Amino acid sequence: MADIPKRQASVEGASLRLRAVLMTAATTALGLMPLLLSTGVGSEVQRPLATVVVGGLLSSTTVTLLFLPAFYERFAAGPRSAAMR
Repeated sequence: MADIPKRQASVEGASLRLRAVLMTAATTALGLMPLLLSTGVGSEVQRPLATVVVGGLLSSTTVTLLFLPAFYERFAAGPRSAAMR
């Protein structure tokens, strides 16, 4: 395994997962659009549920793509010195 800098590893990892995460979030959010826009019988129960799910989806996507790579870069263990092995 090659030693690459933490910054490069976090950027590379986030960019590799970008398409999969965005496609999953987009299809789920689009699938919930009928619930968000419904006005018929029972919509007073479905609409708040769909709103919470879409909000959670957006926030978790943001955390996955932006904050987790930044946290990895900040808190991942660096290369150990010979004395610590």
